[in-house]
Amino acid sequence: MMKYRDEFAREDLAEAFSRIIKDIGLTENINLMEVCGTHTHSIAKYGIRDMLPPNIRLLSGPGCPVCVTPNLFIDQLTVLAEMPGVIITTFGDMVRVPGSFSSLQETKGRGADVRICYSPDDAVRIAEENPDKKVVFAGVGFETTAPGVAAAIIDAGEKNLSNFFVLAGFKTLPNALRALAQMPDLNLNGLICPGHLSVVTGTSIYREMAEVFKIPCVISGFEALDILETIRLLLLQISEGRAEVENGYSRVVRDEGNPKAMAILGEVFRETDSVWRGIGNISSSGLVLNEKYSRFDALNLINVNIPAPVEPSFCICGQILTGVKTPADCPGFGKACTPDNPAGACMVSSEGACAAWYRFGRNIE
Repeated sequence: MMKYRDEFAREDLAEAFSRIIKDIGLTENINLMEVCGTHTHSIAKYGIRDMLPPNIRLLSGPGCPVCVTPNLFIDQLTVLAEMPGVIITTFGDMVRVPGSFSSLQETKGRGADVRICYSPDDAVRIAEENPDKKVVFAGVGFETTAPGVAAAIIDAGEKNLSNFFVLAGFKTLPNALRALAQMPDLNLNGLICPGHLSVVTGTSIYREMAEVFKIPCVISGFEALDILETIRLLLLQISEGRAEVENGYSRVVRDEGNPKAMAILGEVFRETDSVWRGIGNISSSGLVLNEKYSRFDALNLINVNIPAPVEPSFCICGQILTGVKTPADCPGFGKACTPDNPAGACMVSSEGACAAWYRFGRNIE
């Protein structure tokens, strides 16, 4: 049994996995989708596509939290940033995401106070140190990061902070997966399920995909051999006519997940309908602050009408996030849209499909 990270990246073992996958012998076109941005990055980094038979296609799904965040959220952040006495705190990727009219980076260049945090606890500390300012934390992410923000909100409440706020743009995965399964043109044959998120949620959130939609699901780690083993397990399910949930990352993920983290989500947030870039509005797929903690909701600070959001005319980020298109299909990819000058969210985040394809260009089809 392998115990160390470098063992999961051995080239000889990866080549052996590649041969095993080819020997399964499936000849029909197979579409497998990863729904985790870190998997998207790893697949490009390790050249996984090049190790597979040409009939096995890997599609990038809506697993990058920065990417699925709609322009309206960015527009709300920039409006807040331009308000007097407001400090915006955020993870680094969000600063460069273009909104309809501006990015936080551009707003900062015009004099706004925008600060990068490594943890929501940093934002709470900034609020303590600046009692005369309103400190807003940009809350994006899935079930993986939302518990940490919930804990920070509880901490702010215990400290009686009246100047700490969260703009909540959190997403939850189950109903988004249901929406993908019902897309008529996607023809999804299997899911490479996220490892980090599953540490929190456990394995049960994928049961509907397997039992109702008959789509095989395997939870995967992030090293080359993790992903190749996940693909092997998915192809075996397909070849045998099975659709089950398998845990290929059992060294980290437990079936029950992290009950404490899920409990803290329930303590602070409630489910709501949420707009996903590329998919649209999905019922009960977002988290907002519940009534008990509504005093920390940054939306309470916005007192102006925000224009309807718009997207760059050539950007196909939404289609890339649903596996309908690849980055190479975008007319702006590598030209009008690069990591240094991103036109869409998928090129900004290190977990975005466009950024991964651009960085590891050998995988561009």
